[in-house]
Amino acid sequence: MHLPDYKEARTRDKRKYNRMNFLFDKDILNKYCGKKYFIKTYGCQMNEHDSENIGALLEKLGFISVDNYLDADLVLLNTCSIRENAHNKAFGMLGRLKHLKNEKKDLIIGICGCMAQEASVVSEILQDYKFVNFVLGTHNIYQLPNIIDKAIQENKQQIEVFSREGDLYENLPVIRSNSYKAYVNIIYGCDKFCTYCVVPYTRGRERSRKREDILAEIDKLILDGYKEVTLLGQNVNAYGKDLYDDYNLGNLLEDIAKKDIPRIRFMTSHPWDFTDEMINVIAKYSNIMPSIHLPVQSGSDRILRLMGRRYTRESYLKLFYKIKDTIPGVAISTDIIVGFPGETEEDFLDTLRLAEECQYDNAFTFIFSARDGTPASRIEDSVSIQEKEKRLYRLNDVVNHYFLENNKKLVGKTLKVLVEGISDKKNMYYGYSETNKLVNFDSDMDLQLGDIVEVSVTSAKTWSLDGKCKSSN
Repeated sequence: MHLPDYKEARTRDKRKYNRMNFLFDKDILNKYCGKKYFIKTYGCQMNEHDSENIGALLEKLGFISVDNYLDADLVLLNTCSIRENAHNKAFGMLGRLKHLKNEKKDLIIGICGCMAQEASVVSEILQDYKFVNFVLGTHNIYQLPNIIDKAIQENKQQIEVFSREGDLYENLPVIRSNSYKAYVNIIYGCDKFCTYCVVPYTRGRERSRKREDILAEIDKLILDGYKEVTLLGQNVNAYGKDLYDDYNLGNLLEDIAKKDIPRIRFMTSHPWDFTDEMINVIAKYSNIMPSIHLPVQSGSDRILRLMGRRYTRESYLKLFYKIKDTIPGVAISTDIIVGFPGETEEDFLDTLRLAEECQYDNAFTFIFSARDGTPASRIEDSVSIQEKEKRLYRLNDVVNHYFLENNKKLVGKTLKVLVEGISDKKNMYYGYSETNKLVNFDSDMDLQLGDIVEVSVTSAKTWSLDGKCKSSN
């Protein structure tokens, strides 16, 4: 049994990690043929991609996927700890699974992901959720098959959570969620330690994959016909800093852009690591999508200092306008937290004014959620939840106004859209533009998922655009 320890997790020394090739244990290959599994994924794109690896590992054990957890022999919750809401949803699901296990005594229940790295969560599971068969951390997904096998064979709860990241495993199997868009991890962890954020504790320090491994994965995706790749990292802009002296995300983007892949995206960025070189590379290549997620979190310098963000309002705006001025037609989205402990009305007005100035194309807005073990959770907070909710509503009124105004500017223009599905309406397709706008459109042609088509925008809504495929009559 290995239990999580925040004190150990926050340690950042110069320890080395090795690149390891994953090998599946042949003794348990297809051992559970005919058994069914269900994965419930919470949180970010990195969790979604982890679930693609987890599903492939389970299928090597012989499990097959089902769409309803009621039909499963194994249910795995891949959890998120970034906000309290995701935390509560996962525990709510555990409550439902407890009732199900009373009916299906042989049901195997597991928890992995970021919540599994929290000492308080594991302590609660040990005390109150003894029906959970295993808990697996973010640093040892490669051990999942053996942990499941041990939990089943020994009929004993398995807790295997490494507090500090270990070796970096390549060649994990993957079953991707679709055949035209793919996630590619390029860096794990974060060294920024923003005072409100639990990610450095749950995902570890920054560890970059070797460029050769990333480029080889991209080559395989191109060969398989993928149209879009999204490069992932908790702080994707820091790629290469831990591994190379003269190779960074700008270099990696350029190397990928020179390949035959129509669309390249990346997320999530930290303004601190967004370099001029990156901006110039994005502007240079048409297959690097002009859609940038640039979290600001607050427009108040005082709150930014309390958050440990390491930039000022002025430096953020300087970067914002540099991106706007350099990359043609770029769309910028952001994250904003309201109600950080001690936030005054004037602090909030600074954020409101910044949102009005930047006129974002999209924004993910949240009320501050205290995460156990982070410095911000210990800051005295005198702002009521009612006031925080009012501020969120006021902020959303502003950002939603500009979402619609920016979309209206696209009416009459032709956008390149990657077809991702068919809506409930007859002959209506939907997909995303280069600037990540959701577009619903009709077409007289039969289109395939993964096609990239030209769509003439006919009308705009706050969250989406309507249009007509340009080749339609």
